[in-house]
Amino acid sequence: MLGPGCGALEVKAHAGGFSVSGYASVFGLPDQSRDVVAAGAFAKSLAQRRAGGIRMLFQHDPGQPIGAWDIVREDARGLWVEGRLAPGSARAAEIAALMSAGAVDGLSIGFRTLKARRDTTSGTRRLIEVDLWEISVVTFPMQPLARARLSALPIGKAAQGASPLAHEMREAARRLLA
Repeated sequence: MLGPGCGALEVKAHAGGFSVSGYASVFGLPDQSRDVVAAGAFAKSLAQRRAGGIRMLFQHDPGQPIGAWDIVREDARGLWVEGRLAPGSARAAEIAALMSAGAVDGLSIGFRTLKARRDTTSGTRRLIEVDLWEISVVTFPMQPLARARLSALPIGKAAQGASPLAHEMREAARRLLA
């Protein structure tokens, strides 16, 4: 079982806007550039930046912000993210349409490597500590399991913004009921 964010794309049209969620990075598995992210690699960066300091971009282009991340956290599997596409943004609406059509469903991290080790036997680079700057919605993610799903937000939620505390409380309740 792959878990949330790695299955079929979930799309619902709704007047309240759209949310994006999924794993932006999966621990322990090499990506297409042979990087392997270690559990805990994001911890220091997340403590300093928090979700609000990590940008949501399209295709890693700093000229294309498309929304805001409300939750960015490490769990046992990887880096889980939840955020909102910017309501009223033509570009964000285009991204929602592309995601709805299945044309775009990847997530990718933009970071600076702070501590890494090269495994000469396997040729992989183990990322031990990274400074996370942004997480992008992309066409081709470097980590094949870094996938996003699109969901509708309730009316008014997109305009007022999602409270990170409310998200955390819902997530905790969901885990208790699972």
